[in-house]
Amino acid sequence: MYSGNELRDMFLKYFEAKGHKILPSASLIPKDDPTLLLTVAGMVPFKPYFQRRVEPPFPRATTAQKCVRTPDLEEVGKTARHHTYFEMLGNFSFGDYFKTDAIPWAWEYVTKVLKIPVKKLWVTIYPEDEEAKTIWEKAGVRSERIVGDPENFWAAGPTGPCGPCSEIYVDLGEARGCSKPGCAIGCDCDRFLEIWNLVFMQFNRDEAGVLTPLPKQNIDTGMGLERIASVMQGVETNFDTDLFRPIIDHVANLAGVNYKDNAKSDLALKVVSDHVRAVSFMLSDGIRPNNEGRGYVLRRILRRAIRYAKLLGIDKPFLESAFRIIQRDYAHSYPELKENENFIISHINLEEKNFQATLDQGTQLLQEKVKELIKKGETVLAGADAFYLYETYGFPVELTDEMLAEQGLSVDMEAFQKAAEEHRLRAKEQSQQMRAAAESPELTEKAKSLGVTPFIGYEKVSATPRIEAIFVNGQEVSDAGEGEEVVIFLSETPFYAESGGQVSDVGVIKTPRAEARVLEVKKGVTGTFYHRAEVRGGVLHVGESVEVQIDNAERLATTRHHSATHLLQTALRSVLGEHVQQAGSLVTPERLRFDFTHFSQLTPAELKAVEGLINEAVLKNMPVKATEMSLTEAKESGATALFGEKYGDIVRVVTMGSFSRELCGGTHVSSTGEIGLVKLLSEGGIGAGLRRIEAVAGLESLIYFRSLDEQVMEVAQNLKAQPLEIGKRVNGLVAQVKDLEREIAQLQAKLAKNEVNGLLSKVAEVEGIQVIAAKVQASDMDGLRQMADLIRDKMKSGVIVLGAASEGKVNFVTTVTPTGLSGLHAGQIIKEVAKITGGGGGGRPDMAQAGGKDPSKLGEAIDRVPTLLRGFLKK
Repeated sequence: MYSGNELRDMFLKYFEAKGHKILPSASLIPKDDPTLLLTVAGMVPFKPYFQRRVEPPFPRATTAQKCVRTPDLEEVGKTARHHTYFEMLGNFSFGDYFKTDAIPWAWEYVTKVLKIPVKKLWVTIYPEDEEAKTIWEKAGVRSERIVGDPENFWAAGPTGPCGPCSEIYVDLGEARGCSKPGCAIGCDCDRFLEIWNLVFMQFNRDEAGVLTPLPKQNIDTGMGLERIASVMQGVETNFDTDLFRPIIDHVANLAGVNYKDNAKSDLALKVVSDHVRAVSFMLSDGIRPNNEGRGYVLRRILRRAIRYAKLLGIDKPFLESAFRIIQRDYAHSYPELKENENFIISHINLEEKNFQATLDQGTQLLQEKVKELIKKGETVLAGADAFYLYETYGFPVELTDEMLAEQGLSVDMEAFQKAAEEHRLRAKEQSQQMRAAAESPELTEKAKSLGVTPFIGYEKVSATPRIEAIFVNGQEVSDAGEGEEVVIFLSETPFYAESGGQVSDVGVIKTPRAEARVLEVKKGVTGTFYHRAEVRGGVLHVGESVEVQIDNAERLATTRHHSATHLLQTALRSVLGEHVQQAGSLVTPERLRFDFTHFSQLTPAELKAVEGLINEAVLKNMPVKATEMSLTEAKESGATALFGEKYGDIVRVVTMGSFSRELCGGTHVSSTGEIGLVKLLSEGGIGAGLRRIEAVAGLESLIYFRSLDEQVMEVAQNLKAQPLEIGKRVNGLVAQVKDLEREIAQLQAKLAKNEVNGLLSKVAEVEGIQVIAAKVQASDMDGLRQMADLIRDKMKSGVIVLGAASEGKVNFVTTVTPTGLSGLHAGQIIKEVAKITGGGGGGRPDMAQAGGKDPSKLGEAIDRVPTLLRGFLKK
């Protein structure tokens, strides 16, 4: 019996022997693909090659690709093979070989390497693909075992590469079937299992639906590791393979249950094991839990794992221990599980802790709903309420149902399913609205034809390249004149394109008769530099040589901040610990912004230490060097990489003496002394486990300190003190202000007491009820409420209505004591009183407050109180 790890290695080595390059799995974060949140198939990393947006660097490849899919999240654990995270084994040809090789290799691998008996195998083809049928037969498949399926046609979308596909099925035997007459390939039962799909990309489909043969035909295949493991290990479901059982057994042990003893607990065990795998791999690729995009997907999966663990009776944190099982069994193939251990564990623990509090909130809300049901004499919780608990608080309906059942209650499951389905359809519609960033096809094709733009900006700030193409509003033109905004392609460029958090260079493109201002530069997936510029004078022509000059002052300011960012990261890791990882950055001529992983606010002492280390490194004036080397050499040298980023085989390593060593493609100073003074401006949280520091360096630091100096001098002048004395003087003034505030409060209390005594002597009666309605002096609502409280304490029974005008507004307070006196309601009374002054308000039966807009009507409103009270009493 082969283990899952052995099956993965066998597949890759088989195709390596067939001339394929073994590539490591790409990240679960798709690169340069705005149409996808996550890598959902083995072919996703190769889309640019299949579409020929980028020329493939090798003719054929093989991978074990990490994938995450969530459209069928609710089915996980209920079926034998639904998963969120799975591995797709694949072999790929980029215009190299086609069906005549792909089909025999697939058949040989399944029958000769895996040794699955031929009598158990079936093949499906696209009915019109006679070529594939012939090749399958030549490979050794009997014709009666080849079945036509009209759905066997793959397409990248409505237009683009497409072609027929062919699948290999395993017959798992009658015992696994439905026993219905005619049970065969395509039946919904578990008897026939698809293990491998071979896609033959041979056409291009245009907008009219016309298929045109591709000049270079491609092969894309996919075999699910979990599926083939279940076949080779002879188990009923993917969850019974060694890819899942160690996780399931660990969780079952924590819960005190046995796998296979109870269908309900088995479902929870399967969900937890699947979800913990997905969470571990998503975190290992740098995806962070949040409330949008792929971060939301991660958070949802993680919370489902915690919820289902709770159904098993696991109330204590368990995710870290489950992750350790995954790390142990998978890290040899996916080293990121070990390399990014601190990041993974920190986020797991934080999310688990926070979500436990959320679950507690949901439990409290459910108990309130239970009380309402019992009070009304009802026994069924509305489906909408159950779904609200699920969607808002992450409460699974199973947990809600279980808690209700303990009290003889239940959930309207039909209404819950209806609410869930409506939500699912809305989510699906939003998902379908995702599309690629708008870029004209003409622009894309031109970039593709031009290929990589040589970048000479590390060595030069000026050059004399040739204009290769000009675009205006997405259309190619031969020339562009004054006032037009253009995209220019150059034969080479010194302009740094926006990348790695560093903004692009700006500058000029000019000839003796024309000039354009370069506003920004971006780099496309083809490696082509897009120079967005505004023509300021004359006319630029395609094919002419031009002088280009970057704004060197801007470049130098940017490089100072970029180099300071490297020093900052090293200093943070030194002071806070190795768990600190870069989570984003922005480097501009004016400042730097650095986002990083850490789980508490930095103390003043820590900030001081970080700032001190940075500036010590600056004063040492260490040499800054950039060296190209292999990714393996870079890692072995201890270079820090941007977490979540996937690098090529050759990388650029920037070192700053022995202080810092990072993978980086940005521009930098030649020695740390050129950075100048670095000043940290702010530090704060931007999300769970994420912090942000902003800082300035070089001349920007000088500008900052000059601004502070001007403010200090202005304060010193106003205080008539020396700059070094202002702290002492300000502290004295603050103490003086506090003393004065206390005196004012005491005086106001005395005045209020005197005014209250005066009001108590003017109590009126309305239908036998004591009433005080008066216009008083109070600067705000708090003062007005305090006065009303003093009167109520002395009056014991009656109605109080007080009004005060301040700063062009009116405030009212009304009290009725005891509550419900003669059926009077303070909120209703004050609403009518405030209405006279153009305002409104309300409150409780015993106390209410309101505001008004017209102080001139305050007297009239107070005078109307007796009349209003008589009206309420008559009702």
